[in-house]
Amino acid sequence: MGSMMGHAGMAAAAVRYLRSAGAPTSSAPAAPAYEPHPRPDLRAVREDERAPVDPAEFRRVLGSFASGVTVITAMSPPEGDEEARPVGFACQSFASLSLDPPLVTFMVSRTSTTWPHIARAGRFCVNVLGAGQGEMCRGFAVSGGDKFAGVPHRPAPVTGSPLLDGVPAWADCTMHAVHPGGDHLIVVGRVRALDAREDGGSPLLFHKGTFGTLAD
Repeated sequence: MGSMMGHAGMAAAAVRYLRSAGAPTSSAPAAPAYEPHPRPDLRAVREDERAPVDPAEFRRVLGSFASGVTVITAMSPPEGDEEARPVGFACQSFASLSLDPPLVTFMVSRTSTTWPHIARAGRFCVNVLGAGQGEMCRGFAVSGGDKFAGVPHRPAPVTGSPLLDGVPAWADCTMHAVHPGGDHLIVVGRVRALDAREDGGSPLLFHKGTFGTLAD
């Protein structure tokens, strides 16, 4: 009897933990796992420990680091009278993170109007842009309007997020974690499917505020 009560107690504790962690249980639906704007973490450096870095100088110096360019897309879930619709934004702060499990990461501004839709979706597709897709990137870099007008796309194989036609590589992901990072959020995704074209050509690069290619 005592053993049975012990197992029952452990099972109850496990259910309470899963509920608190947002995992589904047989008696309760899963809670939303990702907030559009997580609470900021503790500062690593206090205000009085060093002089603040000038934002313009920070941007100038770090702009010397060339990065690839991507478009992060998702299907915004229906809300009220609004139907599900494709959303996306241009992102240069994308990187691979882990091989096992396969994780990728990108950073997004806390002021982004697109991010809350992606957070609610809990899934996204990373579209890696090629050298000839600078205009497509500019279209996704602006705020508002129909960014998908005239942009052919199809559902990514696992999440159904918009997979843009003609991109040299892509990764279809589910949301793994979101961490605070100052005025940005650090988003971690678990890769569920990915592919790259053999004839993908040169990537689109961003360097010192302008687009470029490896040939430049």
